[in-house]
Amino acid sequence: MSDKEKPAIDAMSFEAALAELETIVQQLESGDVELEKSIAIYERGAALKAHCEKKLREAELKVEKIVLDENGAPRTEDAGLA
Repeated sequence: MSDKEKPAIDAMSFEAALAELETIVQQLESGDVELEKSIAIYERGAALKAHCEKKLREAELKVEKIVLDENGAPRTEDAGLA
């Protein structure tokens, strides 16, 4: 996939962004990438990392924990991660 075909990071799912980030890390670790391309993919990798962190924070805020009420029945409440 060329640089022009890469999806906008904001539109990517967590899984897609993480997969692309893993590919970028492999490319950079291999040392077989030209300097200019290394800089470009490093910058995209940094943006992908930030996107993944944002998606994780959003997911944490949605997490609920299951607790038992006074009658022993299960119910959910906010996990208090915010």
